[in-house]
Amino acid sequence: MFPLFFKGLVIGFSIAAPVGPIGILCIRRTLVHGRLCGFLTGLGAATADAFYGLLAALGLASLSGLASGWGSTAVRLGGGLFLLWLAWATVRPKPAGSGGESAATRRANGLFGAYATALLLTLTNPMTIMSFAGIFAGLGLSVSQGSQGASVMVAGVFAGSCLWWLLLSGGTSLFGSVLADKARWIDLASSFVLAVFGLAAVGSILGGQ
Repeated sequence: MFPLFFKGLVIGFSIAAPVGPIGILCIRRTLVHGRLCGFLTGLGAATADAFYGLLAALGLASLSGLASGWGSTAVRLGGGLFLLWLAWATVRPKPAGSGGESAATRRANGLFGAYATALLLTLTNPMTIMSFAGIFAGLGLSVSQGSQGASVMVAGVFAGSCLWWLLLSGGTSLFGSVLADKARWIDLASSFVLAVFGLAAVGSILGGQ
């Protein structure tokens, strides 16, 4: 089973590694809120990767149709608007206080939000499932050993994705002290990149692509 796990690990790492909106969020949150917040952002994406890896590992006959359905106008529009909302939320003025919430409660909500937003953003990205479908089909990695083989493959995908996010958040945190006084510029740069991704997604719909 180890070769199957290793293949899943390589696939999970290679799909997570290209820089996209989740990578930008991970870097920004690591620099501004700390390594744990950045890693949990990646963990949300890794969870979605594991889910789509499971579909691909099971060799579902309807995988291509599912990808096409999730690549519909409504899903792309939702993902694009969500990215634009994240861009706005990154630079909006922060409230001075949070009512009666304790610092621990606010931190817990922030960590959960970091995980949940990345999970939702990855699940609504049709390119994720199409990437897994293409790689698994191209390498002939559809699992025929049953649920055990699928579980091992998915565990490898999840581990590979988590490894990338651990490396990215850990590496980014090394520069935290250097960039600590540039938090506002980090917010502005992150917001700009997220807005570009969001506008590109919405623009592809308006352009009929």
